[in-house]
Amino acid sequence: MQRDKLYNCPVDATLSVIGGKYKAIILHHLIEQKLRFGELQRLIPQASHKVLIQQLRELERDGIIHREVYPVVPLKTEYSLTDFGKTLIPILAAICDWGRRHMREYLRDTKDELKI
Repeated sequence: MQRDKLYNCPVDATLSVIGGKYKAIILHHLIEQKLRFGELQRLIPQASHKVLIQQLRELERDGIIHREVYPVVPLKTEYSLTDFGKTLIPILAAICDWGRRHMREYLRDTKDELKI
């Protein structure tokens, strides 16, 4: 979270942290396990290399994820949620639940349109 920014609304404060194009998706994948950069790229193929790195750096800067670099060849880097990042799990779960319901509704509506 930008420390020099004043927020007039708690939603604005939350979205300033998780509102990036792929941030919530990254966090969703990190709930269960640590992941390497390449694994995140495979899980989020629509994200360009540059944008994925940018989003990861911002999440790290905000204290939401931890980046662990292992001094091996080739370089191994793993990402995981920090304790602070884990406080977002209920929010991400609610977003995921809403998305599932929306997807079901969308599929149902699409099937109904095809019957017309």
